[in-house]
Amino acid sequence: MHSADRLARLFLLPLFLFVAAFFLLPMVRLIGVAGSGPNGMAEYLAILTNPRHFATLVATLTLSAAVTAATLAIGTVVALFLARNRFFGRPLLVSLLTLPLAFPGVVVGFMVILLAGRQGLLSSLSMGLGLGRWVFAYSMAGLFAGYVYFSLPRVLVTLMAAVEKLDPALEEAARSLGASPAQVLRDVTLPGIAPALVASGAIAFATAMGAFGTAFTLATRIDVLAMTIYTEFTLNANFATAAALSIALGLITWVVLALARNLAGAGVAAAG
Repeated sequence: MHSADRLARLFLLPLFLFVAAFFLLPMVRLIGVAGSGPNGMAEYLAILTNPRHFATLVATLTLSAAVTAATLAIGTVVALFLARNRFFGRPLLVSLLTLPLAFPGVVVGFMVILLAGRQGLLSSLSMGLGLGRWVFAYSMAGLFAGYVYFSLPRVLVTLMAAVEKLDPALEEAARSLGASPAQVLRDVTLPGIAPALVASGAIAFATAMGAFGTAFTLATRIDVLAMTIYTEFTLNANFATAAALSIALGLITWVVLALARNLAGAGVAAAG
């Protein structure tokens, strides 16, 4: 046996211990708690049979899909511009755009309140113009803005790297053959960065599905799956339902990430 093989097998033990401690054992315990309630294993169907839980699931999926679409659209435009242009202050601009990576969700929620809360900037501006008080921080619109702000730097970093690796000769060849800028974007640029789009989109979707801090900060009129789990666990002491909803949330997110990896292959695996 080669020394490299022996070393690899030696590393299997700490790897197994890590996976067991931080994934297998917690998941087994979570599954057991979900089946220990008065409904038994039928608790797993609560997300479909309970009207409130089902509505929350639909709202969470819709919000996550909208956040993913908006983040990819904005991120693609910004990434193409920043990757193709060099100008004074560009490093500072990139640093500012990626600054939200350093913020927890609670801080992002607080920033949304400062922007669109009852005493926020938009509210003061609209009142000054005699247009009434504009407040949307405590609604799905506020959560949407917070999630986009939170997800954008994660998408932007991945897409910028993909655009910079794209061969400019391909686009030049398309232009020389008479392709318009829109055709070059559609037929050359977007297919070239498709793996990065899938990877970053999956990350944005997974982040929006499970994000809690921002929703908790803005939770006046918001009912998403993460908040429902928190309510069932802390306020209702309904551990079985909270565990079942947690497993459902994890499975949905895992399926999306698995599909993303299958669609884009190694590109997604590397980016994730």
